[in-house]
Amino acid sequence: MLYRLNTDNKVVGTKQVKRALDNKKVEIVYIAKDADKKIIEEIAEACSQKQVDVVYVASMRELGKACNIDVSAASAALLK
Repeated sequence: MLYRLNTDNKVVGTKQVKRALDNKKVEIVYIAKDADKKIIEEIAEACSQKQVDVVYVASMRELGKACNIDVSAASAALLK
């Protein structure tokens, strides 16, 4: 399912993911398992409240690569 981050409309980064969740524009959220625990809990809780599915990715590096960016990413979201 990570392949969709390469082609579909997305946002990358915790601030942008939270903003998109608040605006109800998110289809699915990806969270890196090795991200800061506070970030993981914060995003997961927001997804639970908004009834958005969460997919956990092994590492921030892998998530960044899937998003086709040169840096690591703690979270990303596919937009509706």
